[in-house]
Amino acid sequence: MLIPNTFNVEAETDILVDIHSEQALIEVLRMYPNPFVLGGGSNMLITQKISQPVLHILLKGIEVQEETDDYVWIKAAAGENWHQFVQYTLSKGYGGLENLSLIYGNVGTTPVQNIGAYGVEIKDVMTSCEAIDVRTLQKRVFSNADCCFGYRESIFKGEEKGHYIITAVTFKLTKRNHLLHTQYGAIEEVLRERHITTPTPQQLSEVVIAIRQRKLPNPTEVGNCGSFFKNPILPKEKYIELQQQYPQIPSYKVDDLNVKVPAGWLIDTCGLKGYRVGDAGVHTQQALVLVNYGKATGKEILAVAQYVKDQVFEKFGVALEFEVNIF
Repeated sequence: MLIPNTFNVEAETDILVDIHSEQALIEVLRMYPNPFVLGGGSNMLITQKISQPVLHILLKGIEVQEETDDYVWIKAAAGENWHQFVQYTLSKGYGGLENLSLIYGNVGTTPVQNIGAYGVEIKDVMTSCEAIDVRTLQKRVFSNADCCFGYRESIFKGEEKGHYIITAVTFKLTKRNHLLHTQYGAIEEVLRERHITTPTPQQLSEVVIAIRQRKLPNPTEVGNCGSFFKNPILPKEKYIELQQQYPQIPSYKVDDLNVKVPAGWLIDTCGLKGYRVGDAGVHTQQALVLVNYGKATGKEILAVAQYVKDQVFEKFGVALEFEVNIF
């Protein structure tokens, strides 16, 4: 059987089970206590046959848990499509998720990766998530603090990796007095083009979608999973050293000691935008994205990723990290 994935690589397994309820998940875990968990098939690159049984989490449902004049707490099941869920919240007039529009994948994987875009991360809007412990089959509720969120990191990628399967996530969103993050250059530019000075959450979402569609390939047309590399966070001293050599290097202050630099700029400056070996390559518009133009294997895409890492390290002395999970 083939495992669905947004890289569109051929990925095989002997056992693929669709999971539509928590009870079904618990029953299947009794049979297969060491599964491979699949959400939306995004943010992953499969380079070999998966020997474990694959559990495809397809739990559905969206419900309001609590509401005040200013806020709403809304729970979404892990199998809900992330972008569709974002659009649902916006249609209700809720704010908070607009910068995270058009990120591929499902709700359940968003806390694992602490997904983020344009100044907003899951940690800023998530209050809790529910998960089944694969060892005890008991449900546990993780608070925001329990998740130990970092930049594209969480406890589910760290010390609890493989121990829990997320079944639902609860978000605290605004109903009025929305705090909108518009301070990114690309967002400001499109808002100016559209003559919007005070955007609504819906308008900001539309701007983010327009930017992402311009920069990123649609995985239904060209296999990819969005950003392949994390933006490196550098000590201030290292950044100053690079800035002396490359005065035009973009940056975002993290704190008094660290600076974040766009990995896409580093890759592009190495002349790798559009680099291609067979059907595996670096996207022509966004160097942060690796693509499958047709029949590339997971191993071939990984080889391109490693070449990119090597070239960036050789030129800048910066070790890029994969944002994508490699299997």
